[in-house]
Amino acid sequence: MSRENLSPLVLNRLARELRGAMSNPQTGFKIVVNEADLADVQCDIEGPASTPYEGGMFRCKLVIGVEFPAAPPRGVFLTKIFHPNVSPSGEICVNTLKKDWNPELGLMDILQTIRCLLIVPFPESALNEEASRLFIESYDEYFARAKMLTSIHATAPSPAATPPPSSSSSSSSAAPVKTMASVAATAKPASARNALKRL
Repeated sequence: MSRENLSPLVLNRLARELRGAMSNPQTGFKIVVNEADLADVQCDIEGPASTPYEGGMFRCKLVIGVEFPAAPPRGVFLTKIFHPNVSPSGEICVNTLKKDWNPELGLMDILQTIRCLLIVPFPESALNEEASRLFIESYDEYFARAKMLTSIHATAPSPAATPPPSSSSSSSSAAPVKTMASVAATAKPASARNALKRL
């Protein structure tokens, strides 16, 4: 959903909440800000300890619709994850984003709920039938499968194992979405202040 399709009231709310999330970061989360589109709400969620997702970093996206906040956003994992409540395409099933939606809930409330889902899945509301079946019938097998996929898809390679980018590849690749910290570190002081003001 592009920011042009959202009302100024909703955009102001998103900007206010993103400002708050950036100024008061919470453990286990890193908000990723798209300066060109505040409605593009993304977050890197750390896999909780003592779960098969521990050690992983999962990119999550909240899809803000034109009826927000009267209607909930959709939650989508962009990082592949093996979980009973996450479809193979990344769609997230959690009651907070469905029948239990409350327009007063903030972005961080939603993201906290999604992270809690990594700790306590609800196999009775499954979007991934195989993960749900293994969770109920053979938890050890479920844990091993989820941990293996976490190591494949959600664990960043160590710096030593990452080859330095070549000039040709860096020029042809798309520019990544920046965190506000990287914007402030690389931009000129005036442009960095303007970027922060927009949020």
